[in-house]
Amino acid sequence: MPPMQLDRNQLTKIIFISVAALIAVGSLVVSGLLTSDLKREEQAKVEVWAEAMRSFIKADSNTDLSLVLKIVEGNHTIPVVLRDSQGQIIDCRNLDVPQSPDSLAYLRGQVDDMVAHGRVMSFSVPRGDAAGQADTYTICYGESLMLRRLAAFPYVTLAIIAVFILIATFALIASKRAEQNKVWVGLSRETAHQLGTPISSLMAWTELLKETHPDEPLIADMSQDVDRLSLIAERFSKIGSAPSLQPTDVVASVTHAADYLRRRTSRRVTITVHAPATPIMAQINAPLFEWVIENLCKNAVDAMSGDGSIDLSLSGNDTDVLIEVSDTGKGIPKQKFKTVFRPGYTTKRRGWGLGLSLAARIIREYHRGQIFVKSSTLGVGTTFCIVLHRS
Repeated sequence: MPPMQLDRNQLTKIIFISVAALIAVGSLVVSGLLTSDLKREEQAKVEVWAEAMRSFIKADSNTDLSLVLKIVEGNHTIPVVLRDSQGQIIDCRNLDVPQSPDSLAYLRGQVDDMVAHGRVMSFSVPRGDAAGQADTYTICYGESLMLRRLAAFPYVTLAIIAVFILIATFALIASKRAEQNKVWVGLSRETAHQLGTPISSLMAWTELLKETHPDEPLIADMSQDVDRLSLIAERFSKIGSAPSLQPTDVVASVTHAADYLRRRTSRRVTITVHAPATPIMAQINAPLFEWVIENLCKNAVDAMSGDGSIDLSLSGNDTDVLIEVSDTGKGIPKQKFKTVFRPGYTTKRRGWGLGLSLAARIIREYHRGQIFVKSSTLGVGTTFCIVLHRS
């Protein structure tokens, strides 16, 4: 199999995501390095503080404690807890201890967390007796507020960037859709306007021919074609405006569209409608809805190269109406199920790629329904599904 080629949009997305990932990884790496440096610096400060406490505890009345007290009192950022050899808490600093009976339990919880993370230092102070014994003190320390903020900073930054990217993406998508809508509306209304004058003229000439040649059978066919042109112009004029939805028998609309297609499609294509005998009512605009059915069937005829069968199946329940259009064409790759509804997508050399895009717009935006590729097998066929809401 030939390697799958990426279009320009997919390549742009991959590059954009890759750059964003590199920025995110770089931010995390740099933040991690800074955090590690700050951790080592704080550990060194705790070691100095521990030595100062050892000097303070073993000092006698003749010892100058001015420098020791300056070091001990100079710690305003790192949380520390001093415990004696029995594990009793002697002192603590830079901890927001609640003024309540649970304060001791709170301190013990903080100590247990510090010990669990390995933030413990010990030092011994001789008792000065003849036995030469010493008391062991333990210092438990935590992370400073600055260190915690630095560790959280890249994640907060990435979250803000992600939110900004999402907002910018949605804004670009909305802007692109608005621009596409303007193109659709302008093109459709201009087409309807340009068709209006010649269609009116053809109608007048048809009526004149009926009067002058009442027995000519070809005039009836001509009249039908002129009516068809008038219907096409009406459809184009409805694009861009809110079409009126009326309770309509979907079975009758699908059957009408199928009858029209049978007369204008090769005899090698079989079009069959599978529907219940009773009407299935839904809120639709009949001319636009039949346009969708025609576009799906014409797309199926192209996929079958003018030889095969098309099955239109209808069913309904209390809330929805389901219409399935199945063909025996060449099929659609699974990765293209959503792409086929984008404007410009086509597999034909001279195709504009607007039929399925127009069908999707009519169903989703005007009828508030759904249209999607239900299933497709290469070389076997494709089934499109339309879901309409009854109310």
